[in-house]
Amino acid sequence: MSLMGRAAVWAAAVAALLATFALYQRPDFLVNLADRVWSCF
Repeated sequence: MSLMGRAAVWAAAVAALLATFALYQRPDFLVNLADRVWSCF
C-alpha cells in the first residue's frame, strides 16, 4: 500500500472516531440509540 493510501485510511479512521465522539456528546442520541437497541429484543 502506498503512503498516500495508508494516510487516507488513517484519515478515514480518525474521522469516524471523531464523528462517533461527537454523537456521544448528545444525550438525546444516546437515548434514541438505546431505545432502538432495546426494541430489537
